[in-house]
Amino acid sequence: MEVASKQSTFKWDSKIPTGPLVDKWKTHKNNIKLVNPSNKRKYNIIVVGTGLAGASAAASLGELGYNVKAFCIQDSARRAHSIAAQGGINAAKNYANDGDSIWRLFYDTIKGGDYRAREANVYRLAEVSNSIIDQCVAQGVPFARDYGGMLVNRSFGGAQLSRTFYARGQTGQQLLLGAYSALMKTIKSGKVKMYTREEMLDLVTVDGVSKGIISRNLVTGKINRHAADAVLLCTGGYGNVFYLSTNAKNSNVTAAWRCYRKGALFGNPSFTQIHPTCIPVSGEYQSKLTLMSESLRNDGRVWVPKAKNDKRHPNDIPEDERDYYLERIYPSFGNLVPRDVASRNAKNVCDEGRGVGTSGLAVYLDFRDAIKRDSEQAIRERYGNLFEMYEKITDENPYEVPMRIYPAVHYTMGGLWVDYNLMTTVPGLFALGEANFSDHGANRLGASALMQGLADGYFVIPYTVGDYLAGITPGDVTTDHEAFEKTEKAIVAEIDKLLSIKGSKTILDFHRQLGKIMWDKVGMSRDEQGLKEAIAEISALRKEFWSDVFVPGEPATYNKYLEYAMRVADFIELGELMARDALERPESCGGHFREESKTPEGEAKRDDENYAYVSAWEFTGVDTPPVHHKEPLVFENVKLTQRSYK
Repeated sequence: MEVASKQSTFKWDSKIPTGPLVDKWKTHKNNIKLVNPSNKRKYNIIVVGTGLAGASAAASLGELGYNVKAFCIQDSARRAHSIAAQGGINAAKNYANDGDSIWRLFYDTIKGGDYRAREANVYRLAEVSNSIIDQCVAQGVPFARDYGGMLVNRSFGGAQLSRTFYARGQTGQQLLLGAYSALMKTIKSGKVKMYTREEMLDLVTVDGVSKGIISRNLVTGKINRHAADAVLLCTGGYGNVFYLSTNAKNSNVTAAWRCYRKGALFGNPSFTQIHPTCIPVSGEYQSKLTLMSESLRNDGRVWVPKAKNDKRHPNDIPEDERDYYLERIYPSFGNLVPRDVASRNAKNVCDEGRGVGTSGLAVYLDFRDAIKRDSEQAIRERYGNLFEMYEKITDENPYEVPMRIYPAVHYTMGGLWVDYNLMTTVPGLFALGEANFSDHGANRLGASALMQGLADGYFVIPYTVGDYLAGITPGDVTTDHEAFEKTEKAIVAEIDKLLSIKGSKTILDFHRQLGKIMWDKVGMSRDEQGLKEAIAEISALRKEFWSDVFVPGEPATYNKYLEYAMRVADFIELGELMARDALERPESCGGHFREESKTPEGEAKRDDENYAYVSAWEFTGVDTPPVHHKEPLVFENVKLTQRSYK
């Protein structure tokens, strides 16, 4: 097993438009190629995933007249993990009249990502954010309003103003229902055909160009071929590589990983977000973790006892014996520092022995002062469903006792590398939303995931996919092509191999073991020795998986074990790549914290001279190191400074 990665002098073409930053997207739209309305019906587009990015893209493209096939692994698009987003969606409307602007949203996002994202992509995101709110209001999304009926905002981490639109603690659900209604309209019109319980297992390429997918019906086990002129990957993130995360259990990396193995570069795979406000782990056999919205930090105060190993009931600890550490360390931002900062500080106080709860791996999120100030009823109106969820899980009433929270894996900033048009290095293959790497750098600000998913689906891809399609002949490859035959045979062979191993360990055993390696050595804190150990351990785990896993059942039927085994096999390969990526970046930035690179105060210390680039990895084979490409990041509009939220 080789630890060293192959380096490259890859020639980058990010297709970033020339000209002033504020004019790039407008200029680009004015100059890209168009497809005549009467010709759109000749083109077929596949959309894999129907969360916010996928549903909005499929609906928009169907409305434009393209023939769209949309795929989801659930029984309905409404079950996509986007539904779990709680706190809100950012936009630069400045309704609060507190000084917001497109530029401020752009700057906060660049700074929040610790200057590891492209200026052009982030500015476009900020620029279209206002249109997202208009679109969703027109769809009937029930955003919170004041007594007079005006839309209201709240604050999220990394910003000193209120720009987050929300629907109590159910914002993702309401936005998804809006996109779903638009999707169902196009399904009824016949422009979109929906494939539920259908999982993409591989990308089909002809001469390196994307021409379709191979999928498996999760109910019947049937392997199917689907040809298309373009494939849009909208499959979300890969946080479940850690086993325990806030992601839905079905969330996986398989579609994106198979595209990586077919030539799509993988960008910044080690950039993962650890969310600071999650319900702590309660036992060894827990299968997932539950998010408590960042919006709670608007009114909740984070604290731990000043004394170590203080086991008193929180209500018995006097005010002068409490350490509101975020307010103490970061007086300007207080409890609303970015997620990576809040998470590291929670870990630090717990490592000091001041954690709370039976495990000592938790801190308090206390609403006592907010209830005194605004009344319990006001807090119920803002966060009622979140408080109910917390009480059902923990059997503790957060109106009377502080919540216990601890960081957990939540989001992945890494993903398939894409250019300004959202196209990967495989022509005809696009990646949208959390499936790509493009907008959040090394740390995503709260309430920006929903913004990116809908921006990509409603306002970016309808333009950029047309630019690609205008230059190709529609329908030039069918499912009878030998590339489909070859790809299908490879999938069938993989399935047969998994079912034939008949080993002694369950799929769950391997996933748990991978998750422990990832959390311990590629989690909140990373160092050279631990990363090298992780690479070796995951490589050995991969070999053991393919020789000793037990996958029961048959291929041509409903088989949850087989479905899970294929996903875990891909997670194991991904975990090794994540460790490699983290090892190759000895600087600290955002959610990537290397113990060797920190300030005297313990903050992340960047190395802009050597590491101001996007890592993009090229697959060369399972048993050979990937090639490491570097896309330089050029900053012409913001000054690179050490982040400070004090």
